[in-house]
Amino acid sequence: MTIYGAVEAGGTKWVCAVADEDGRVHATEVIPTTTPARTIPEAVRFFRSHDALAAIGVASFGPVDLDPVSPTYGHITATPKPGWANTDVVTPLRTALKVPVGFDTDVNGAALGEARHGAGRGLHTVAYVTVGTGIGMGAIVHGRPLHGQAHPEFGHIRVPRDIGRDPFAGSCPFHGDCLEGLASGEAMRRRWGRPAEQVEDAAAWRLEAEYLALAVINLTYTLSPQRVIVGGGVARHPSLIEEVRARVLDLAAGYPNDQAAMDAYLVGPSLGDLSGVTGAVELAREVSAP
Repeated sequence: MTIYGAVEAGGTKWVCAVADEDGRVHATEVIPTTTPARTIPEAVRFFRSHDALAAIGVASFGPVDLDPVSPTYGHITATPKPGWANTDVVTPLRTALKVPVGFDTDVNGAALGEARHGAGRGLHTVAYVTVGTGIGMGAIVHGRPLHGQAHPEFGHIRVPRDIGRDPFAGSCPFHGDCLEGLASGEAMRRRWGRPAEQVEDAAAWRLEAEYLALAVINLTYTLSPQRVIVGGGVARHPSLIEEVRARVLDLAAGYPNDQAAMDAYLVGPSLGDLSGVTGAVELAREVSAP
């Protein structure tokens, strides 16, 4: 049986797992994201405690360098996460465990997991938007994660802000009122003075749905995915996705043109919290292929 290692490397925790060739997870361990000098060796320890691995896949918070010919390939680059800027993730794992390491963004990993095993299964072009502390988007286009000059930075797209309705200037340290600056969990915390899960005001959630709907309609008209999957902690609010669907229909003004199509188009992740680690298994499978 072929065994793969997988890491969903988040800014708060690393979820490490081993899985078989059918994607079944056999063991997991959660490692706090403290410093590279502590977190990466802990991941190595976990993988060494299991049978020989064919490869490891890492779906990492970023920004990251995904260019295989770049001298900093496999690095987390200009992240605001203290202590992690310019950290090489791939080389220490590859050297210590002597296996190939597949590498991509955390949201591309989640998109890959959902596309192959979850809510996007059977489709060739799928977008996964995560709305949590920050906002990101991963895309699978004709079965492959989307890369370009770098990787999608969907959280930093600009969306219209009605200053009268929303005087909050935004939380993004780079752009202020970009999508992440207006609609992330951090933005909600700063705007309303409490974490998103403690915000009960219906008007606050209508505003959140407005910004996310603007983002989804832009994504619809640029990437043209067959399905948009929205995950992350903020997206778990019970009425949010329904409100986003309704507002997207309004903004679309006839395209797409009915609620049934929208219900199938904009959905939550069917793998739940396992989207990212499932995608990391797929990254490992691909890098180990002859």
